[in-house]
Amino acid sequence: MGNTDIRVVIIDDQAMVRAGFGALLNAQDGISVVGDAADGAHAVRLVRTLDPDVVLMDIRMPQMDGLEATRRIAALPDHSPRIIILTTFDLDEYVFDALRAGASGFLLKDAPAEDLIQAVRVVAGGDALLSPSITRSLIAEFVSRPPRSRPDATMLAALTERELEVMTHVARGLSNAEIAERIYLAEQTVKTHVSRVLTKLGLRDRTQMVVAAYESGMVQPGG
Repeated sequence: MGNTDIRVVIIDDQAMVRAGFGALLNAQDGISVVGDAADGAHAVRLVRTLDPDVVLMDIRMPQMDGLEATRRIAALPDHSPRIIILTTFDLDEYVFDALRAGASGFLLKDAPAEDLIQAVRVVAGGDALLSPSITRSLIAEFVSRPPRSRPDATMLAALTERELEVMTHVARGLSNAEIAERIYLAEQTVKTHVSRVLTKLGLRDRTQMVVAAYESGMVQPGG
């Protein structure tokens, strides 16, 4: 196991799912499964102990479900793994809450193997799982519900015009390279703008930025 390996923990109450995903990921260069568990409470303990880069998190589990585990992991002060929610339904109501709680995206359990591998690499690199059309449908449905708390308008007012522009493009699923080409900036400059938006709004990652953009009304579903 190399020092640069992406360290993964798999949380699912089905032993065959854990074994199957574990075997698949361990066979990949640069990915190592360092632990697994069958419930959310054990997941939180594993994250504290193993400090993984990525957590694959099932939602429906005994004792503590994946939603509560996601909340608790996102709140850990010294640990910040990326969390991918595993679901059997493409529009699972719990996924909405998981995104709010701090998940970086979601993946269908029956997705092709290459999608799982790519998902782990994408979120480990700091990006969000927001490209597939299924996720756009999820976000659209998610933001059509009454929001519990909209981002403070004064927080958005702290952003520069360029930062607002970059945030809008991120919310539409564009990568830094695509944004750079669209608005004629260097990719590194776009990356800097993204970092500043995250800092100013107190957001965890690009997924949280997308949620904030939709909930604030600056981007409309399907717009």
